[in-house]
Amino acid sequence: MANVRNLKKDINYVLGDIIEAVYVWEYNNTDKDTKKSESIIDEAIEIFDDLIAKVNDKSVENAKSHFKTINKELEEKGRGLIDKINKL
Repeated sequence: MANVRNLKKDINYVLGDIIEAVYVWEYNNTDKDTKKSESIIDEAIEIFDDLIAKVNDKSVENAKSHFKTINKELEEKGRGLIDKINKL
């Protein structure tokens, strides 16, 4: 079960760091509109909720491949959010 715990920590850290990066951008750019940055935060929270729900799903037959898929999805969606932050 250490794998599940580490996956949950990774999800928390990655998305938490992305949200923190958005807050830093907002702090450094107080003169700009924050609607886009707030939507990135909302999207990160939705992704977090979705991934944690997938991790907690006990009805999966092949847990190892299920967790690998979740980890890959975290990487892809995390990169997408980082790209959106860079475009702000």
